[in-house]
Formats: sequence, structure tokens, C-alpha cells
Amino acid sequence: MEFIEEMTQNAAEIQTKVLTEILSRNSNVEYLKRHGLDGHTDADTFKKMVPVVSYEDIQPDVKRIANGDSSPILCCEPISEFLTSSGTSGGERKLLPMTEEEMRRRLSFNSLLPAVISQCFPGLDRGKAMWFLSLPSESKTPCGLPARVATASALRKIDFTAGPHDPFTSPKETFLCQDYFQSVYSQMLCGLCQNKQILQAGANFPTGFIRAIRFLEEHWSLLCDDIRTGSVNSLITDPLVREAVMGILGPDPELADFVESECGKDSWQGIIPRLWPNIKFINVVVTGTMSQYVPILDYYVNGLPLVSCMYASSECIFGINLNPLCKPSDVAYTFIPTPAYFEFLPKSVNGEEQQELVDLVNVKLGQEYEVVVTTYAGLYRYRVGDVLRVAGFKNNAPQFNFVCRENVVLSIDTDKTDEAELQNAVAKAASHLIPFNVSVADYTSYADTTQIPGHYVLYWELSQKGLSSNPVPPTVFQDCCFTIEESLASTYRQHRNSKIISPLEIRIVEAGTFDKLMDFAISLGSSNVQYKTPRCVKSEPIIELFNSSVESSYFSPKCPNWTPQWNYKK
Repeated sequence: MEFIEEMTQNAAEIQTKVLTEILSRNSNVEYLKRHGLDGHTDADTFKKMVPVVSYEDIQPDVKRIANGDSSPILCCEPISEFLTSSGTSGGERKLLPMTEEEMRRRLSFNSLLPAVISQCFPGLDRGKAMWFLSLPSESKTPCGLPARVATASALRKIDFTAGPHDPFTSPKETFLCQDYFQSVYSQMLCGLCQNKQILQAGANFPTGFIRAIRFLEEHWSLLCDDIRTGSVNSLITDPLVREAVMGILGPDPELADFVESECGKDSWQGIIPRLWPNIKFINVVVTGTMSQYVPILDYYVNGLPLVSCMYASSECIFGINLNPLCKPSDVAYTFIPTPAYFEFLPKSVNGEEQQELVDLVNVKLGQEYEVVVTTYAGLYRYRVGDVLRVAGFKNNAPQFNFVCRENVVLSIDTDKTDEAELQNAVAKAASHLIPFNVSVADYTSYADTTQIPGHYVLYWELSQKGLSSNPVPPTVFQDCCFTIEESLASTYRQHRNSKIISPLEIRIVEAGTFDKLMDFAISLGSSNVQYKTPRCVKSEPIIELFNSSVESSYFSPKCPNWTPQWNYKK
């Protein structure tokens, strides 16, 4: 905590030092020479000579490294591996060069988290953490360098047995197993048989955590058999996983009866604290569109705090949530100035970009920015694609709310609906379902232009909370459609009134459809760990997947209200 205090007080000086160090180390790399930097390490020359870029701009250099060019193209340190992006927000998966030194820097940053969390939850070192992680199969580039998600890289370097006892319920072998069923089954089995020792649980994203709970709903009887007999189900065929789990498992008929009793009840509300009675919080990202999952998480955790600890991406680590107990809607990440050199591209209110970037300590309260990073591993003025809003300051370091991904939009004509706007509209519409004990478990959208005029389509998968004998009337879903349209921006509502856009449609899909979407994305190379439901889909196979699962369809019954902005009294 003293380190965080010092870093945030001296943010400007540290940022200058970080940029100088990055440019000094990499002064001879081809990329910087190509842009005429010529050994300069000052910020003014750097900003004048080096352009702001996206992944497409550096992709040719990345391909050269992946194909075996070992010359210093992007950084002076040898590239040891590539980290892959999730591939669900912007299409093609990205390969991001990584060095051993940079990975060590990331792991040392992670050591800050226990100090922050322990301020709110003392005594965590006396218990265990139950994490649900399932990693995708790794690949290699043509030159033999591994290409994998950041979590997989970190797992290989973490000492799971550091300290007086193993801090995780599951052995490393269960995380590294690349068969989803075997991986999650063994992790859940380990978590259940150590249920009283668990003080925290989590996953990288809510999708992974919720999917693990649903896995338990489907397979709890098999898990109870294993707990009762102290053996591992024959479906677990990976010898390393079997051996590791058998080192933890022992026959416990009493625990098996307890788990069977809880899982066999009609309602699964509060199942997490019921099965794990000493758990204190859930560690999972609930910012941005991940807030969509807060209601269903609340149903399962029954009031346990949902803690979003850290903001990071494949490109860089950014900041820490210094107020772990805040509401999900209030999460703000304090940027720590040591991992990289940060710049910010202001987002204007009328959608036009301002090309003048500002430094970390010069951002303005309430303003939205796209974050731009320069890293030790060879990214220079690189647009990450995340839009952030300045929520406050910790000493001289800004604190940011995550707003949305820059490139996720719906559009039929000149209307543009971004991720945050869509999320807000869906949240308002879903309130119509509350009286029926129904919620939106997951959703995505699609700009249907197969007919003229085109229209927005939302695919909703519903979740029933408890028992209800009253089905949702069609008129309620029509009200949901209208509420979404009323919540969208002026341009959309204008186009609807001008018949440029047809009425918005909600298509209700059968249970499990979004699990099929995740499986489909993973089959194409996306990561279990990094997977996030895309809020806008364009791929024909994905649209066909959803359309084949539609149970019912509803349209907005009327045009949303719209008044021309220039219609004022003289």
C-alpha cells in the first residue's frame, strides 16, 4: 500500500522515467528507426515522430517475428512468446509479442492485489481460493514460438505451492488440461471436497463462473458419487489430472450427502454460500458489458460482494480497483504509472475524434478517452480499443470507469449504437420481466439488412428465477422492444420515425444457445479464459446458430418518441 501511495503521488515523474527507459532500451530497434526517432528519448520528439497505430499497422512486423525474423524489429529483448487477444470483440485474433522480462513485470504487479483486497477481507491467507479456469489449446507460430492467452502464460510461471500452503483448491494440472469437461469437472470436485476452506471464488469473467455453476447443475450427482467414494470418475482420462486430484480427494459420505441435499433443492438461489459457507466474496470482472451478468450472479451468490480487482488486457496491465467493496456500477481502476507509458485519445461528444493525445496526469474528470499504450515489449502509441471515463483521482493518478470497446456498434444507416448504449437499453427493457421472476441470462444483437429497410435484432436467452406458473405475455416482450428503442440515441429514433429503420425485434432463444455460441467460438480458436459474449454478431454461421434456436419473436409495436433538436421556440 505504501508503494501504491508513492507511485500515485509521483505519477508524472514516473511516467517520464518509464518512457525514457523504454526508448533508451529500444533505441536501435527497426520500428523506431523507421519513424526517425534516431535515439531521442524525450516525450516531445517521441510524440512528434511516432504515429498512433492500431494492430493492422504493426501486423506486418508481427508476422515477420512470427515467421522467425529474430532481428530487433519492435524491441531489443528477444520475443519469447505471443499473447493472443480474445478474438471476440474485433474479429481476427491478434498476436502480441511478449518478452520474459515483461511477463515477470506483470506477475510482480499481481502481487499488489492481495494487499488491496486484504484491507477489506483480512485473513484470506488462512483459507483457499476456488478459481474456475479452462484454457484453450495452444498453438505455435511458424518459427516455433508459443501463442497463448495471457492467463496460460502466467499459470506456467506461478508457483502454486508458494507460502505455507497451496492457496488454490485446484492443482495446476486441472487448469492446464485443455479438455473443458475434464478441466471444469476436476476443478469443481476439488472445490467441493475442500468446501469449508474456501474464502474466495472467481473466474476471469462472469461467463466462466456462471458456466461452472451450470456445469454443477448438470453433473452434481456424478460429483457426489466421487466425493462419497473418494475416487475420480472414469470420464476423467487425463492421467496428470487424475493423479493430481486423487492427491486431494478422500472418501467423505457426510459431505456427499450435504452437497446432494443442497443441489437437489428446487431453488438454486444462493447456491454459492450454501455449498461454501465460509466464502467472503466473488472475484470476477463486472464492469462494462460484463455488468449484464450482475443479476444472475446475485441470484447465485445471494449478497456476496462481487469484486473487480484489476484492469488488464493482452497488451498491458493498467490499474487496480482500490475500493473492492464498491458497487459494480461504481468500479473505478486506479492507473499505476509503472507498467507502461499511457496516453489518452479524447472522445468528443459528437463522435469526431480529436487527434491531440493527453498524458496520464492531464486527463479531465468526466471526460471519455481511448487508452493508448507504449510498452516495454514493443508496442508504441498503440490503440488498445477500450474507452474509459475519468471517475476521480488517487493523488495524481487518475481513476477510470470502463465504458466499452470502441469498435462494437450496431448500424443500419447513419445511426450508430455502441456497446454501452445497448447495454443500458437492454437493462431498462429487462425490468419488464421482473414481475414474472424472469431475467435476461445473456444477449447479443444483429443488424439485419436482408430486407429494406433493415432493423435491429436482439437475441435473448432467458433465465427463470424460482418457480412461476405465469408465462410472460407477448405484450410484455413488445413493451421490452419499445423500451429499447426509446432508450437509443436520437439518430436511431429519428430514422425509425422516418421509416429508414424498421421496428426492433427481440428473438427469444432456447436455453443453452449462448453456451453453443461459446463452444463455436472456442472451436475457431477463441479462449475459454478470455471469452466474452459478443454484443454484436455479423458472422453468417453464428446468425444461423441463433436463428435455429429461436422459440418466439416479438416486434416493437410503435415508433419511439423523437423531437428534432432544432425544434425550439424562437
